[in-house]
Amino acid sequence: MRLATFQTGQAFILYDADILCDAGQEPQIDPCWLSPDFWRERDAVLGEAPGRGASLFLAYGEERWALRPYRRGGLIARLSDARYVWTGLERTRAFREMRLTAELKQRGLPVPAPVAAGVWRHGPSYTATLITRLLPDVTALAERLPTATPTLLKRVGRTVRRFHDAGLDHVDLNARNLLVDADDCVWLIDFDRCRLRAPGRWQESNLARLKRSLVRFSPANAEHAFAAIVDGYRHAPGDSQ
Repeated sequence: MRLATFQTGQAFILYDADILCDAGQEPQIDPCWLSPDFWRERDAVLGEAPGRGASLFLAYGEERWALRPYRRGGLIARLSDARYVWTGLERTRAFREMRLTAELKQRGLPVPAPVAAGVWRHGPSYTATLITRLLPDVTALAERLPTATPTLLKRVGRTVRRFHDAGLDHVDLNARNLLVDADDCVWLIDFDRCRLRAPGRWQESNLARLKRSLVRFSPANAEHAFAAIVDGYRHAPGDSQ
């Protein structure tokens, strides 16, 4: 993975040169590629994920990508749901998430490969979009909860523990950001506002947030599911306890 940047006008793109460069090492991407309308106009949208600022699933040749525009929530979204205060390019949410996802990928953690992050500056504000490779044949843990086996749930716990041992504070750890593939391997997505940090109480906060999401998505199974996840988390390989 080789991250590189280029600028055209007020558009800035951070991209993986191993994916998006031709033989001449010129980036094969245009800022318009990071616009949902570009793909809709070309009938290249395969599907769409639920939620605020929904991701689009795209087809580009043999590649399959997920494109996610950054969207605000809460009261501030009434003023602008897509613009953020500009405090420097490397401090934009898209560039920070792209670099963090690349770091996690380099460490061998189960995350989607980042493709490109686009930022458009509008004076004192900016808008942004992120593209990652689409994970094939995955289902959100939220949808698997009613039929999830203890083995799978323990695997979820072991996966979360791997990220915690790497120092990842995932500020939105929930049952939609944990994905399960056809082989029951567990993946983690959506690293907006996340960061690497020293051990602390944030691990407990992550797990508490995950438990709340289990209650929201599957109230009848939440306690059983969370107990199995915690069991896998506590007895992950390498745990000294």
